[in-house]
Amino acid sequence: MATLVTEQGIVHYEAYGRGRPVLLLHGWMNSWAVWRDTIQLLGRDFRMYALDFLGFGDSGDQAKEFSVTNFSLMVNTFMDRMGIVKAPLVGHSMGGTVSLSVALAHPDKIVKVIVVGSPIVGSSLSPLLKLAANRQWIGLGQSAPGLYSVFQAGFRPLLRGYSYFLAKDGNMLGKMLTDDVAKLNLEPFIESITTLRETDLRPRLADLKMPILGIYGKKDLIVDPKQSQVLKQFAPTSRISWFENSGHFPMMDEPERFHLTIKDFLNNG
Repeated sequence: MATLVTEQGIVHYEAYGRGRPVLLLHGWMNSWAVWRDTIQLLGRDFRMYALDFLGFGDSGDQAKEFSVTNFSLMVNTFMDRMGIVKAPLVGHSMGGTVSLSVALAHPDKIVKVIVVGSPIVGSSLSPLLKLAANRQWIGLGQSAPGLYSVFQAGFRPLLRGYSYFLAKDGNMLGKMLTDDVAKLNLEPFIESITTLRETDLRPRLADLKMPILGIYGKKDLIVDPKQSQVLKQFAPTSRISWFENSGHFPMMDEPERFHLTIKDFLNNG
């Protein structure tokens, strides 16, 4: 397990392979583990870095804030500290929104962006995620410290059951999600989804000049698949790869096609 100490906190990451660097960013309630197969398969051709956002996975949770903006700053700091001058970003769900935010802030560093089931506008989140996106939950949790632990204990079995609606292999997804949620404290859990809900990238996407690929699953129950149309409309350099047989996790639902699509775009996009 590799870590990097930054002013924001301790960032955990996994690195694998040789070649041009590629950064992988996970979504809400996830960790680097969502990319486990991806780093092994694409590590044959690239140097893969799968990061845990602050407060998620094995990264530290002592940051001052757990926002999309702060995660973007974390990615930029990681690149600087690791000596990565330029690289593509691949982000799933919230990680894709962060990837576009980094590209907007540092277009000289990001050569390509791939977003996977990512919200361009936070209002596209499912009703369940919108319910979680409320800063008042933090205050409630702080006033009753044991409440979040009780919530976690009851939430994990529900999450395991719901996973069967989110991916073809519900058992595998359920185990991954419950393992990741068990590591999440209240502040990163709530603040990250709240800032994602408040995000709207549309006004600035036209500023991006690098190639952008949007991968969206037709059966996505977490983010409205029509966000693919929003990305295409507002980002002139974008193109869409539509996965008819996938939900929110195409890397699990259609892994062979997914990784071939990623590899082709990284090499030729």
